[in-house]
Amino acid sequence: MAEQTEKAFLKQPKVFLCSKKSGKGKRPGKGGNRYSKNVGLGFKTPRDAIEGTYIDKKCPFTGNVSIRGRIIAGTCHSAKMMRTIIVRRNYLHFVKKYQRQERITFINSDCNFPLR
Repeated sequence: MAEQTEKAFLKQPKVFLCSKKSGKGKRPGKGGNRYSKNVGLGFKTPRDAIEGTYIDKKCPFTGNVSIRGRIIAGTCHSAKMMRTIIVRRNYLHFVKKYQRQERITFINSDCNFPLR
């Protein structure tokens, strides 16, 4: 089974674990019961999402989350939270009244896909 480190039993909602088959079908990962999907938008599904054993319901490849809105790029400011990183994005904003640009720092917490 997957890494059971939480107090609740972790399982993927779209995978039936109580089948009467024995052997490869019981364990997740390579050759076993594992749900993964193609999220589109030019992103390939990582091999760890297809063959891995982790379970994350907020992962776009193995969970129930859809990618929507804008895809932003930035630098990783902090990675101390579990499966979450703080992304820092610096950009210039033009103020029409003063005909100047101001420098803005945007800090956002985003989901980090657990690669191993």
